[in-house]
Amino acid sequence: MSDLKPEETNDDLLPEYNFDYRKAKPNRFALKESQRVIILDPDVAAYFEDSESVNRILRAIIGNMPQIA
Repeated sequence: MSDLKPEETNDDLLPEYNFDYRKAKPNRFALKESQRVIILDPDVAAYFEDSESVNRILRAIIGNMPQIA
């Protein structure tokens, strides 16, 4: 434990920060609203090279499904 008193510490954090959120940028690593992460089991994933091949097959299956009224 340190022997320094709180007023003797060399802490450069301010008690409050004012952020200008107008200069904020979107998080490029965050998922977009329309994106979802789906985990495929390894035996299923072995049949697909990439996400586009999975989407192509799923669209074909959806196209052959009966329409819900």
